Amino acid sequence: MHPPVVYLEAGLLDINGTLIAEIIAFLLMLGVLARWVYPPIVRAAEARQKQIKAQLDQAEKARQEAEQRLNEASAAIQEAREEAGRIIERANRAAERIQQEAQEKAREEARRIVEAARRDIDAERQRAIHAIRLQMADLVTEAVRRIVGESLDGERHRKLIETTIEQVEKEPSAPQ
Repeated sequence: MHPPVVYLEAGLLDINGTLIAEIIAFLLMLGVLARWVYPPIVRAAEARQKQIKAQLDQAEKARQEAEQRLNEASAAIQEAREEAGRIIERANRAAERIQQEAQEKAREEARRIVEAARRDIDAERQRAIHAIRLQMADLVTEAVRRIVGESLDGERHRKLIETTIEQVEKEPSAPQ
């Protein structure tokens, strides 16, 4: 059978040898932990904390560098746009200048052609007038010879007629 059950009276806190042994063991355990276990754990935690702080500092520094590079890139892009604008402006001015030069050359060429045509027309007009004078002199000489019935000295007569024609041309009512 079973041994009889003995009920012990336990108070709120019975101080006995077991309790004292447990308190001593607990204090020894705290001492061992404080002396050999907690310092490495604290050092590891502090090292981890320093490492995290260093990583945060590096991340902040990297963010600042990235922001600075972004600003530099934006400035470079803006400068490139301004340079492109200046290049386009210079190209437009050069194109306008070339166009103006081409127009001026075309005008000058047209003037030169018109002037050459005028000179050719004047020269042709003078040749035509000279040819008409010669024909008129021949006609007048022939008419005078037929009317007078005799032949005068041809060269002297021709000079006389040419002088008369020149005098007629010099008169204000004479067509040119």
